[in-house]
Amino acid sequence: MVERFYIKGGTPLKGEVLIGGAKNSVLKLMAAAILAKGESKIYNVPDLTDVEIMLSVIAQLGAKTSYNKEEKSLTIDATDITSITASYELVSKMRASFIVLGALVSRCKEARVALPGGCAIGERRVDFHIRGLESLGAKIKIENGYVHAKTNKLVGADIYLDIPSVGATENIMLASVLAEGSTKIQNAAQEPEIVDLANFLNAMGADVNGAGTSEIIINGVKQADLHPIEYTTIPDRIEAGTFMTAIVATKGKGIIRNIYPAHLTFFTDKLLKMGANIKLIDPTSMEVSCKNRLNSINYVTQPYPGFPTDLQSMAMTLLTTANGVGIITESLYENRFMQVPDLNRMGADIHQDRNHAIIKGVKKLSGATLTASDLRAGASLVVAALMAEGNSVVEKLHHIDRGYENFENKIRLLGGKIERRVEESPTSLTEGIHNESYL
Repeated sequence: MVERFYIKGGTPLKGEVLIGGAKNSVLKLMAAAILAKGESKIYNVPDLTDVEIMLSVIAQLGAKTSYNKEEKSLTIDATDITSITASYELVSKMRASFIVLGALVSRCKEARVALPGGCAIGERRVDFHIRGLESLGAKIKIENGYVHAKTNKLVGADIYLDIPSVGATENIMLASVLAEGSTKIQNAAQEPEIVDLANFLNAMGADVNGAGTSEIIINGVKQADLHPIEYTTIPDRIEAGTFMTAIVATKGKGIIRNIYPAHLTFFTDKLLKMGANIKLIDPTSMEVSCKNRLNSINYVTQPYPGFPTDLQSMAMTLLTTANGVGIITESLYENRFMQVPDLNRMGADIHQDRNHAIIKGVKKLSGATLTASDLRAGASLVVAALMAEGNSVVEKLHHIDRGYENFENKIRLLGGKIERRVEESPTSLTEGIHNESYL
């Protein structure tokens, strides 16, 4: 059995959409929760497969976990950590679970975490994580596909990252919380999720300063100084950007609620330059609309506060039907144009040259059978199907379900014509695409 989206395009999205908690933040808060003995509770947690996997990782370590779907909260009781091993079976399903390495070394002075392996969008090295922990005094061996870190005592150090890696910054932060003395991370990642992690740790009793800048200082505290807390996750800026794109792409008008507009400044500026209309209606809500054909501009992905790589595929979808020619340069990952073949099958005119994509705007896209190759590429294909003429089918929804909660339900609330079906595979997709009454 397989799950597919059936989408009838051409309907402007209108109404309101409520953005959930940030996936890329909550996963790291879950790892941080094992630092303090006792029961912590995290609110605004989206119901996603990635969250389920992380809960399994933490439960494997001995913590007691539970998730309340109705109030979107999860509870982690880390009174007892009985295992230092995060298995390959779980870590291989989601790279972000590698973040437990720093927390385990910090609390237990030892960790055995599987190397996460490959990633659809390109290489994501962990050598920055390892060098950072070694600088703090951890002895590390890589054997049988696992990183085995052990130390008698972690001691603060000055650590410079060659690139502002989000994962490495987070792992070093977690490892430094209980280290002796001060740790300085230079060229640190500055993403809002880093700030959220620092705020969580400080509420727990840690001493983290400078998060959101290129230099973070962590003054080590004692285990007894840490205590369980209740905390609310920040909104998901990538989900917000996805729905902003969907509304603009379909020439609709909608309100995006439960957002931090400052986290979307660069993306908002780009949409305005293309011709979208965006206005702040209250501190956590924006109205987005578009009536006319957009104008092409160029995009270059950069670490925060630059243009986010996670919204690159959304930008490409908008450029497919914009006036003129736009160029997207992907500077962070070597294989993040996986949506290009499917967009071209819909009638787009995209030429890829290594890390550059040249998009010549066409008048319209046409419905097609599409395959989600990864989380963000998959979501961009859903947006493309919503703006296209005719019917589309999107397959491999498990990628999309990693990062979007109730994606199709939120789209339907905006008036989009989308349906999730569970079907036997293979099935006749051609019949579904050409049947105008299937939705």
